[in-house]
Amino acid sequence: MVIADAGVSETAAAGFIGRIPVRNIWLLMLYASDLFRTAGRTLVDVEHNPDEIADLVAELLAQAVEERQRRQLSLGYRPRSADLSRVRGRIDVLRTERRQLLARGAVACRFVELSVDTPRNRFVRGALGAVARLVTRPELRHRCRRLAADMQALGVSGAMPSRAELSADRIGRHDATDCEMLAAAMLAIDLVLPTERAGPRPLPMPDREEQWARRLFERAVGGFYKTILQPKRWRVHKGGALDWPIDWWTEGAREILPGMQTDIVLDDALVGRRIVIDTKFTSIVTAGWRREATLRSGYLYQIYAYIRSQAGRGDPMADKAEGLLLHPAIGETIDEAISVHGHLIRFATVDLAADSGAIRRQLLKLSLQLKNETSADGPSHA
Repeated sequence: MVIADAGVSETAAAGFIGRIPVRNIWLLMLYASDLFRTAGRTLVDVEHNPDEIADLVAELLAQAVEERQRRQLSLGYRPRSADLSRVRGRIDVLRTERRQLLARGAVACRFVELSVDTPRNRFVRGALGAVARLVTRPELRHRCRRLAADMQALGVSGAMPSRAELSADRIGRHDATDCEMLAAAMLAIDLVLPTERAGPRPLPMPDREEQWARRLFERAVGGFYKTILQPKRWRVHKGGALDWPIDWWTEGAREILPGMQTDIVLDDALVGRRIVIDTKFTSIVTAGWRREATLRSGYLYQIYAYIRSQAGRGDPMADKAEGLLLHPAIGETIDEAISVHGHLIRFATVDLAADSGAIRRQLLKLSLQLKNETSADGPSHA
């Protein structure tokens, strides 16, 4: 069933990433963030009013930082070099001899020390300063800047850590309370990303549509389902690798065989149902040879391989798994389905130019609609 475009004015008012109309990119960032999973109940109201996301993220970040400051910021080891009057750690012989430090009663040492100047704390301090430029409430803006200054006074430097430094900073059990603070800081930094609106300097991003926006859409859909669906009933897996059901192979065949990586898999334990979702940030149809529009064959072959290759391997859910090709809508909303070898495959779009409530309903409908609701005429829209 193809539903005609009923929101021309909304679509016209929306922003665009490539040809995809997106009403509020911040809503996708919210769904994709760890903060939506750790503080989902707190974010229910702002989900319906995405314009307030920056203020709420700043509020949550400020609260988390204030709580950590009351209990002391997390400490970490950092390497240091210094000229000391006594040996600490390892002696830097070259520096000691070059500067003739022994004659002055000193020695060059390399050592590690506990400090609040960790990559995590530096990232949070940078996020406070960045999100302060987005908030609309003056008192909240001042609060964020004051907290950043307080962190500086405690010894947190202003240099933002690299991604490698931040990924190496592991959160242990003793400082698990940093999780929400770090999640809020990461979303705050994402909110400061450049947009397509005209500014004082051009910033070309040639790969944004195919890479950044596609990953954001995938993470947003996965994050939404992981937070909204009941964990006692649903299991949400993201980014799982699948094996080919190979009976035999020649030498070197495995080296060149393409891998299979799912985007999102939903398992419904209540009815024993599995939905394999593959997200794409492109139009769901393309110009055909004999027809005006046709499904992209490569995507159809891909989702079929995902579900069919896992059947007959001792997993009842895999034997009747469903596939869902999910694209953003461009001008029209599509929700069609076919059954191939007992596997339901759906081709659906979600209208990112709609309001947040409509997007939420569309995503929930795709997960909750049962297979027996699909007839030969297509999915039921009752």
